[in-house]
Formats: sequence, C-alpha cells, structure tokens
Amino acid sequence: MAVTIEALKKVPYFAPLTEAELKQIRTQIQEKKIAKGEILFSEGEECRALFCVSSGRIKIVKISPEGKEQILRIMEAGETFNEVPIFDGGPNPSSAQALEDSVLLSVSRESMQDLVTRYPAVSAAVIRTFAEKLRYLTRMVEDFSFRSVTARLAKHLLEAATPGPADPSGPRLTQQDIAAMVGTAREVVSRALKNLEARGAIRIDRNRILIANPEILRELL
Repeated sequence: MAVTIEALKKVPYFAPLTEAELKQIRTQIQEKKIAKGEILFSEGEECRALFCVSSGRIKIVKISPEGKEQILRIMEAGETFNEVPIFDGGPNPSSAQALEDSVLLSVSRESMQDLVTRYPAVSAAVIRTFAEKLRYLTRMVEDFSFRSVTARLAKHLLEAATPGPADPSGPRLTQQDIAAMVGTAREVVSRALKNLEARGAIRIDRNRILIANPEILRELL
C-alpha cells in the first residue's frame, strides 16, 4: 500500500512541499512496520535508509564493547533519525530498537540525495533538522560534563514525566532505560528516585513516575 500524502506531511523534510510535489515523491518513500523489541539496524552496519517515526517509539543507542547501553535519544512520532550516514556515506553511527510496535517511513540514501537535489525546500529542511540535532547533542554533552547524576535525572523527569494522574496507555521506561539515558547504573537511578520521592519531588505509583513538585526538581538543575 502506498504511503499516504497525510503521512508525508508529518515528515519534517517533506512538510514544506506542495501536495502536487508530495504526490510526485510518494513512490520513493516506503512504509515499514517493526515489532516491540525488534532491532531496526545496528551500529557499524551499512546504512540502508533514513527513517521517520509515523507511530510508536524507537530508541537510538550506543553500545560499549562490554555491552553497556547509552540511549542517545528516544524518537517519537514525527521525528527522523539516521541522517548522518545518508549524507556522509559511512556506516550507521548507532543502533535503533523499537520500544513498542511502530510504523516507520523510510527513504533510501539514493532517494534522499535525489530529493535534496531536486527540491530546495527539502534541502533547507535537512539543514534545519541537522542544526536542531546538533543543538540537542551539545546540550547532552553539557549535561554529562557539568551536571551530577541527580541533576541529569531531575532534568529527564521534568522533560519526560507527566504531572497529575498517570495515563496507563502512555509510554513506560524501565529504570534501566532511564539509567541508560542519564549515563549511570540502574542501582544509582533507583537510589536517586527513592531520594527524590522522600523529598516530595516525585511520586511513584504502580511503577509510574509522577511529578509531585516540579520546583524541587528545577532547584537541582
């Protein structure tokens, strides 16, 4: 089944295009379904495509030789990933795994390079997206260089946790996932969460983390 125009409009690279232009390029974009836990690609492999999340969530990770995982980012609907090897010709710089059943849109290296050449709006969107990702990675370096584990955890909770009643259908991250995002061990995260709960900053309800007092978390930043 062909990718819909509505789906293409949600891809940052193609959103600036007219409907007529989207109809022209739709045959160059493929839809891919991936099951929870499935590895989409691995670091070091030859790059096949860049991807946009249509639905679901994908984690982008680096894995050390000892098997330690560092989550670089969790990609949500409307976000794109694996652009770097599309344009520099190198292998995948990281690995990608589905956190839940997901639907992706994929564009091959050849197709993306063709689209950048043919459509100035796509080229401009690529530059803008690369700038946003560079800014994100710069903030990540700042966090790991200058913030304590507790401060990094507080920042993550402020960005990811939901104030008020928990939504049982919403995304869940394990303590191991959180540890991999803030760059520490699961045991350290567990102790830090208990400490934040004792201070009244958060509340843990049925393995969901709820923000009880965001000001306490902000004071830690």
